[in-house]
Amino acid sequence: MGSSDARETTIVVDADACPVKKETADTARAFGVPVVMVSSYAHELRGGEGVMVVHVDNSDQSADLYIANHIKSGDIVLTGDYGLAALALAKGCHALSFRGQTYDETNMDMMLEGRHARAKERRRGHYSKGPKPFTAEDRNTFQHKLTKLLNLLQENVQP
Repeated sequence: MGSSDARETTIVVDADACPVKKETADTARAFGVPVVMVSSYAHELRGGEGVMVVHVDNSDQSADLYIANHIKSGDIVLTGDYGLAALALAKGCHALSFRGQTYDETNMDMMLEGRHARAKERRRGHYSKGPKPFTAEDRNTFQHKLTKLLNLLQENVQP
């Protein structure tokens, strides 16, 4: 799956709904890996050491389109969007959810089918409760998984 050298990797974040921006920046900084946070102009984000912010317009898919057009094989894409994760995998990237779930070829079809089924239900007027609240445990799991992935890439081992 693409480049496995952490020094050639960029972490690209679908930042509008990302609850782990600080954890991402802190972890990336520890490994010397640059971060690009992509967000609409409606969200005020500031860059920092090793973190670049890219603002895109407010339309529904602008951040996803920007990310899809700028990622390269070996990058790490952080997103809660299954469609964007599937695009990232197809381009040879690694993909993680904000809760630390690894997106890969073994689970992507099931996730996309579930997303499609939920969209059909919403069109019929049936709505679910939505995702469970984000917890400190989710935050810790995310940071652990990102650290593990960066360690593997640094050691030049396929995750």
